[in-house]
Amino acid sequence: MSSDRDVQLALRRQRLVMRSAQLRLTLAGQAEVLRAPLALADTARAGVQWLRQHPYALIGPVMLLAALRPARALRWAGRLWWGWRTFRQTGRWLAALQTQRR
Repeated sequence: MSSDRDVQLALRRQRLVMRSAQLRLTLAGQAEVLRAPLALADTARAGVQWLRQHPYALIGPVMLLAALRPARALRWAGRLWWGWRTFRQTGRWLAALQTQRR
């Protein structure tokens, strides 16, 4: 009796191991689609990290833009300021919303 049960458990275990291997292969194939977008996101994150570590690297291009195209520089400064304010306000709004839910 115990021997039959052991054999059945071993067979079930073997089927489960095979099924797990099959699911891993399927998942790996489906995840391949994400490889390029995730690589791009990693590159962008690394670039932002570098800019955070070297903030003065932006001063040269900004000064050049301001000297060559002052109207365009002012227009972009206004857009960036508006975007920054919107970003900050959205963050405050989401934080307030999250505290209300608790």
